[in-house]
Amino acid sequence: MTEESLTLRRPDDWHVHLRDGAMLAAMLPFTAQRFARAIIMPNLLPPITTVSAARAYRSRILEALPKDARFAPLMTCYLTDDADPAEIERGYREGVFAAVKLYPASATTNSAHGITDIQKAYPVLERMARLGIPLLIHGEATDREIDVFDREAAFLSRTLAPLMERFPALKIVLEHITTKEAVEFVSTAGPRLTATITAHHLIINRNAIFAGGLRPHMYCLPIAKREPHRLALRRAATSGNAKFFLGTDTAPHPAKDKESDCGCAGIFTAPAALELYAQVFAEEHALDRLEAFASLNGPRFYGLPVNEDRITLVRRNWRIPTEIRPGGEMVRPFLGGEEIGWQIER
Repeated sequence: MTEESLTLRRPDDWHVHLRDGAMLAAMLPFTAQRFARAIIMPNLLPPITTVSAARAYRSRILEALPKDARFAPLMTCYLTDDADPAEIERGYREGVFAAVKLYPASATTNSAHGITDIQKAYPVLERMARLGIPLLIHGEATDREIDVFDREAAFLSRTLAPLMERFPALKIVLEHITTKEAVEFVSTAGPRLTATITAHHLIINRNAIFAGGLRPHMYCLPIAKREPHRLALRRAATSGNAKFFLGTDTAPHPAKDKESDCGCAGIFTAPAALELYAQVFAEEHALDRLEAFASLNGPRFYGLPVNEDRITLVRRNWRIPTEIRPGGEMVRPFLGGEEIGWQIER
């Protein structure tokens, strides 16, 4: 590492939405250029709930890869109330399912098929704990009386703490954490609980959603919180604590769907994902800890080898594209048109 460049083992992205069809073909190269592996989210329509559906989706991803890409999609199973423990075990043993994703019903985009009552998932969770299958959790309580900015903190006490007590051997990733409460909860829990942190939650607080008017492209779920929470996330990400690792939660939506009445939640960071993390770590004087966060902590938790391939970031100003047009649709990247100071070496 020098003041002008940084070489690290090629990172993995432990939370990616690739979509399907033309959107998949347009978005995949951004992720494959920066990351060796990625956990692929299963919230398509219909969701990925079977081994055969996961195999088919993985095939579509591999077919859409650029010819020179070296990238492995890690597939996940969408957990439903009536999920079959035997099907999930078969998918895991056959190397199809790397993990299982828990969406509380209606918590976010395409989550209507999610869990309505955590007790309905107990048979699956018991099997997963025995086999060592990771559970990836969108950690928000969805009760209507809970303020949207308090949903993550409520989930910790109402759902996650009792779940961990009932299944102490279950491996859990609390995904895209957004609060200082989540940082503290993960930091003080046992080694079976880890968390991913997005680039956008390290960069924006909730003011960004309302800066000079309503900014739909800054709207995501879990929603960005107050400034003290953002600062707590930055401290956690750059701390060197192995319980925190990279997960972009990059989530492309057509601009017309983001900008419509009842617009979609999701922030699309893939065109500059790794570079955005590098900028944050540089601002925190922690570039020497970026490799652990991006390249080492995740594989260690998942029981996978670290990547031997390397990637280099250079200190160079460039502008994030203002728009991407998959299949005639227009998607706006996070901070599109703005200049950042780090770029992957081509």
